Amino acid sequence: MQSSRRQLLRATTALLAGMSLPRALAWGAAAGKAPRRLRILILGGTGFTGPHQVRYALARGHQVTLFNRGRQPHSWPGAVEELIGDRDSGDLKSLEGREWDVCIDNPTTLPKWVRDAGRVLSGKVRQYIFISTISVYAANDRPADETAPVAAYTGADAMAETQASFKANGYALYGPLKALSEQEAERQFPGATTVIRPGLIVGPGDETDRFTYWPVRLARGGEVLAPGDGSDPVQIIDARDLAEWTIRMAEARVFGVFNATGPAGALDERRLLEGVAAAIHAQAHLNWVPTDFLLGEKVAPWSDLPVWIPARGEYAGFGLRDVSKARKAGLTFRPLATTAVDTLEWFRQQAPERQASLKAGLTAEREAELLAAWRARQATPG
Repeated sequence: MQSSRRQLLRATTALLAGMSLPRALAWGAAAGKAPRRLRILILGGTGFTGPHQVRYALARGHQVTLFNRGRQPHSWPGAVEELIGDRDSGDLKSLEGREWDVCIDNPTTLPKWVRDAGRVLSGKVRQYIFISTISVYAANDRPADETAPVAAYTGADAMAETQASFKANGYALYGPLKALSEQEAERQFPGATTVIRPGLIVGPGDETDRFTYWPVRLARGGEVLAPGDGSDPVQIIDARDLAEWTIRMAEARVFGVFNATGPAGALDERRLLEGVAAAIHAQAHLNWVPTDFLLGEKVAPWSDLPVWIPARGEYAGFGLRDVSKARKAGLTFRPLATTAVDTLEWFRQQAPERQASLKAGLTAEREAELLAAWRARQATPG
């Protein structure tokens, strides 16, 4: 696989946007009250998983404070304190002189952000939850748990890295810098750190369309290009499941490192696509096209065909991370059907121009070309 493809695989961040308020309220109302009220500080909080954390925490009866740049205002179903600052410029003044029971750090990629947070919050929070990624691992060639080696940073000075330098490197630094951020978290908050390593985060509100492509495409119906033979393993987690569990980890004050992806049982590409199609009642026919043909046609796994990595070579274990530790700590999963239906409903509520341009997956024209080329290949003798 080309290095650019490796970089795409490592860049499994969850970006931007919350879910619609009526559905969020209905979901939060069933949460139940926590045994005790926590003062929760969320760094970020207005991206993809953050709004789900806020609503669930409020439904559980917690006191919530957000710290961010104030550029993505939200309406919350309860009182939320919002502090303004900018971690990229080192402006954390609004956090000074304050104390919280727990800090949840959602958006951090740079270790200096953790260092700066530690300088202000060390001794001021009882637990620091760092949202990392399974992209921290050095290798994906076999199934592995949280003890597997993490990627090494090979730059000149990790603390000198900025958002600009990170983006300029095509996200090649994503895994190594997240790994260093985890280590910095333990250095700044020794014995009080929880590291959560999500896999691909999906569900309503995902602006990357890395899962959304499939319910949208299947809902359109007709012949659908499906990758490989359907046996490649898949791991995903609904943003709401991740958010709920993160809050419960704060309530229970559980420390340590946890892979956080799902589902509970085995899932492969065939079960994924057939499950999504059934959930949304799609009138679609899946045409499974071999991996070698797709790679020969320069179809990029993960981007051209989302939620798909051929289980071979250096990525043979990519969809097989061990999540038993997180499950023992209470991580639970919504049914795939729920995620699929809710994602499609959310997407159909977006502006027409947003719906007209998916950010991942094949265009209709490219898909038709590939299917025609595959049919021609099959029709060619020998």
